[in-house]
Amino acid sequence: MTRDELLQLIAQGEGPRLEFKRSLAELEDGVRTIAAFANADGGTLLFGVRPDGTVIGVTVGANTREQVVNAIVDNTDPPLYPRVEYLEVDGRTVIGVSIAAGPDRPHLAYGRAYRRVGAVKAQLTRDEQRWLLLENRPRFDDQASAAAFDDIDPDRVRRFLELAIRRGRLPADSADLPVAEALRRLNALRVVDDRLAPTMAAVLLFGRDPQRFAPQSVIGLARFPGATKGTTQIVDRADVTGDLAEIIDRAEAFVRRNTRIASKIYHAQRMEITEYPYPAIREAIANAVIHRDYWQSGSRAQVAIYSDRIEIESPGGLLPPITVNTLGQTPPVWRNPDLAALLYRIGYIEQFGTGIERMRRDMRGHGLPEPRFEGGPGWFRVIFPGPGEHILDLIPEEGVTDLRALDLNERQIEALTLMVNEGKELTNSLYQTLFHVSRRTALRDLNRLIATSWIRQLGTRKGTIYVAQ
Repeated sequence: MTRDELLQLIAQGEGPRLEFKRSLAELEDGVRTIAAFANADGGTLLFGVRPDGTVIGVTVGANTREQVVNAIVDNTDPPLYPRVEYLEVDGRTVIGVSIAAGPDRPHLAYGRAYRRVGAVKAQLTRDEQRWLLLENRPRFDDQASAAAFDDIDPDRVRRFLELAIRRGRLPADSADLPVAEALRRLNALRVVDDRLAPTMAAVLLFGRDPQRFAPQSVIGLARFPGATKGTTQIVDRADVTGDLAEIIDRAEAFVRRNTRIASKIYHAQRMEITEYPYPAIREAIANAVIHRDYWQSGSRAQVAIYSDRIEIESPGGLLPPITVNTLGQTPPVWRNPDLAALLYRIGYIEQFGTGIERMRRDMRGHGLPEPRFEGGPGWFRVIFPGPGEHILDLIPEEGVTDLRALDLNERQIEALTLMVNEGKELTNSLYQTLFHVSRRTALRDLNRLIATSWIRQLGTRKGTIYVAQ
């Protein structure tokens, strides 16, 4: 580092990656600072600089450099090996100690772990230490699995190749590849002890029984009747299994089945809206599948539907440097990039890094608040606020149908209004009474309404009733 580079660095002031110490009398605290840097994104510690940036220098001897290095190596676990250099500014010596992000976090200093928060260091909680341990393991998706090559379903591979080709994300000649070669080109096959071993990504997407090798890949789904989670009152629940593409599809279908489509007849117009924008919900489900921490074998992703919101939670916190407050503003960091790449090829995710903004945009466009994001060591949650009892306020212009344009007469429009808005059940005889028509005319009117798919017939003969869909 040159003199000018040092002065530019000092001019930045203390921050997440820079700290000043007056003298080597603060070396013990400096070791803690170095460990905090290593547990984050790395940083530089300068001895001989006051907190206000004034360079006062330090006195160095023949063994000063070794003294600094040994203090850090001997008192950090796993040991850290910093770069130590002497820097001259106007006849004063500054000692610069630099460390990169640690390769085996968390690194302890004097038996305790620290993290950098702004310009200060803070001691890590036990949960935060556990999270750092989890986040610094090898990637799960590219590990060679215990599955044999015969545990891969060729039909699933073929369907994947066909869909990826249709989307233009694989060359057309991929359809004719042998399964082993296709997996090799997809970086989803390893050779271990002279056997072909599918990666965990291959097992999760192409396995005959993915949950045999990754039981944590199940998603738990539940629909609760109110706004709180009750263990004894669950309207609907399911544990979704299969390959990851099937899991995403089935989880979305569960959400559709357990949320509302509201209709209203107003001034001869039928208005309709879904309770939530389903593409945003699907995006969050796909993210939960792609970004979850599969090393947490005892945890599963969950989707909980309440009367006023949907919550989608997955094991695994956000990867640095992303935080809840910077989601969608910084480049993505992928926990399982092989999974992400494979699901991208078949269109289950789109352009990398754009999902958060799409969810926000879809919710705004639907007339709902933006999703909220919460997270901590080992978990992440997306909350979609719902409309509650105000679902009809969401109806957009394109959700309106002119009933007269469908050749419905005034009687049929009024009958539809009674059934949709008031939940009224009609019979042929009641229709005759309400609108002073013959039985034949009533039957003709009701059959026309059935043809619109907006009402349905229940029962037969004299027991027949007509209700809104």
